[in-house]
Amino acid sequence: MKRILIVEDDPSIANLQKDYLELSGFAVDIVASGAEGLRALKDRPYDLVILDIMLPGMDGFAVLKAIRETEDIPVLLVSARSEEIYKISGLDLGADDYVTKPFSAGELVARVKAHLGKHERLKQRYGQGGAKEDKTLRVRGLEIHPESRRVFVNGREVALAHKEFDLLLFLLQNANRVFSKEELFERIWGMDALGDTSTVTVHIARIREKIEDNPSRPQYIGTVWGAGYRFIV
Repeated sequence: MKRILIVEDDPSIANLQKDYLELSGFAVDIVASGAEGLRALKDRPYDLVILDIMLPGMDGFAVLKAIRETEDIPVLLVSARSEEIYKISGLDLGADDYVTKPFSAGELVARVKAHLGKHERLKQRYGQGGAKEDKTLRVRGLEIHPESRRVFVNGREVALAHKEFDLLLFLLQNANRVFSKEELFERIWGMDALGDTSTVTVHIARIREKIEDNPSRPQYIGTVWGAGYRFIV
């Protein structure tokens, strides 16, 4: 049975989410603050976290950043803030989804199932732990280690955020194929990209800053004007 952690300080919202998730066969725990959420993650394993942004004390963005330092599980941010900057910030920190309040409990359950399924498929594809060889991908001076999620440029390790790594790896695995921003958002974030494609542009720019000698003349991730992006080999 998959176990879900809800980090939400509004009891009525948290209990509604819990009821629907339990009816769908999940085990669910609720905590009311970010600090409690981080303690809960240390005490027992969870398969997915539903994280409110506006929390007392430590806000959801700070909690998400702390989670991503140790955990590679799906995190769904929920918030009453619908401004694009909040969505981009959350996704850039490593959130797998951003759900704006109010939302239907049925929609939330559907998103939870979709992200758990995607996470399982990725684990099956890349393996876990040290049981399988970490097959390094190399293109010129760039090295990507899919299983350990490490990236090196000319022998120097560079730190990529959660989604930056996923985006770079996906483009490399589909080298020379052009993807629109909508397609990339759908593939990497696993949800409807309408209105959120600017986060792809932000992520591409940040990846280039980290791996390219000259980000204005990229040798790895190229822009195909009017169409999207492609990894150049």
